[in-house]
Amino acid sequence: MKRLLGLILLMSSLMINAQSNSELLAHYEAYYNQMKKQGDVQGIINAMTHLNILAPSTARKDTLAYLYMDQGMNMQAINTLEYNQSTAALSVGTDSDIAVQVKALALKALKQPQLAVPFFEEMFKRNPNPLVAYELAELNLQLKKTGEAEKHIIYGLANSKDDMKKAFFETQTPYEVPLKAAFMYLNALNTYNKDTKANIDAAVDILDAALKEAPNFNMIQITKNELLRQKQIIQAQATQPKN
Repeated sequence: MKRLLGLILLMSSLMINAQSNSELLAHYEAYYNQMKKQGDVQGIINAMTHLNILAPSTARKDTLAYLYMDQGMNMQAINTLEYNQSTAALSVGTDSDIAVQVKALALKALKQPQLAVPFFEEMFKRNPNPLVAYELAELNLQLKKTGEAEKHIIYGLANSKDDMKKAFFETQTPYEVPLKAAFMYLNALNTYNKDTKANIDAAVDILDAALKEAPNFNMIQITKNELLRQKQIIQAQATQPKN
């Protein structure tokens, strides 16, 4: 009799818990939908966090990570995806498209170009396009991998369409230039990096050509002025008498 009573109590408890869990799911799904209607991003994040705890799924986790990244909360995005540097190479091929994108962009924003590159490479492998090629070229430039950067620059120059743009933010008012001109800018930097003394003129020629494509490209003028300043220093050093 005691065993039967214990079994009844256990079953009752499970039914109550199941009902409670179902009610919580319904509540947070309704809360999530309401936050979406109101445009309350933090509310959406809170709702998705609860939903992922109550009914964990890869889709919910990836969505939550994307929301964090979209709000500039890159470390939270990485932690949500349980990113681990030691096992990242093993998981990159099995990650969802959203997870790969979040890891790539979040790690780049966290100034971890070496860690971001494999995820951008996976993005490019799944969907080759000039915008991802630009990211890879830029990151490899930061890592001083001129050969890898050149590979992606060549692809970008060949495949950039007239309607593709790249935004720059070094001025108070952000501006856009044709993506092809942005690749030309990277090409100038990469040319310079190959030989920082002998290639100044070649890099400046590329910058001049890019400026014709995008007269509003402020970064080109800044970079050109710096390269010409470097050239003057080198010339001055060359004319100094040797002791």
